[in-house]
This record gives sequence, structure tokens and C-alpha cells, in this order.
Amino acid sequence: MKLRVAHTGGTRFDITSGRHTVVTDQPVGDGGTDAGMSPVELFVGSLAGCVAYFVGRYCVRHQIPHEGFTVEAEWEMAEQPHRVGAVSLRINLPASLQAGQRERLLKVAYGCTVHQSLAVTPTLKIDLQENTAASGVAGS
Repeated sequence: MKLRVAHTGGTRFDITSGRHTVVTDQPVGDGGTDAGMSPVELFVGSLAGCVAYFVGRYCVRHQIPHEGFTVEAEWEMAEQPHRVGAVSLRINLPASLQAGQRERLLKVAYGCTVHQSLAVTPTLKIDLQENTAASGVAGS
């Protein structure tokens, strides 16, 4: 699986995967133009969106009314290293659940792919490819 992030000026980057593009930018106060969510907002939104998808599928399978349900996210930053330190999600369903349904729905929510990718940390590798000809640096 692949996607591409391209700098389009200032602090804006376009993330393209297949035929879909998402714009990320920084708020005006941080030097951006606020043309899209910041990468941190997108990160938290990705988690909330994944939980929403899994909960929605659970509701369909078990015929639980869910039309118009929402997932709200709040987060706090942490330091050393600078990161998202805590995320709280609230699932707002238009239906009342029985105790067993509630427990199973929350288990499904915790089992979403993005949450599991945070709980069991993926391997991360960052490579750098420089175009020395474009920068005017002579090769050795």
C-alpha cells in the first residue's frame, strides 16, 4: 500500500492515495493558511473515523439503530517527545443498548485497525533521498 505527500507551498501538503486527496495545513497562527486539518488533527480524525466505521458495521450486523451517530474526539499533547499524549473518544448512538451489547460494541471499537496500530506499534522506517544535482552539491 502506498500514498504520496506533496508540498504545495507554505505549510500545505496534499496527501494522495489512489484518486483521493486530503489537504493538510497549519493554522494561521502557526504560519499556515488553514487550508485543511493539521496532520495531528488528521491523525486523531483517522482514529475516530476508524472507530466510527467499526461501530457502524457492528450496528448493521446487530440491527442497532445508528443513523446519524457521531464519534467525538478530544486530545491532549504531551512532551519529551512532543506527541499526542492522550485521546478520548465519545460514541454518540441514537439507541439504548443492553449491557452485553454495550460491552461488545466497545470491544469492537477498541479493535479498530487504527487503534490496534497504535496499541501494537508498527515498525517505522524513514529514508532520505537527496537530489544532489538539483541542490548544486557536487557528487564525490
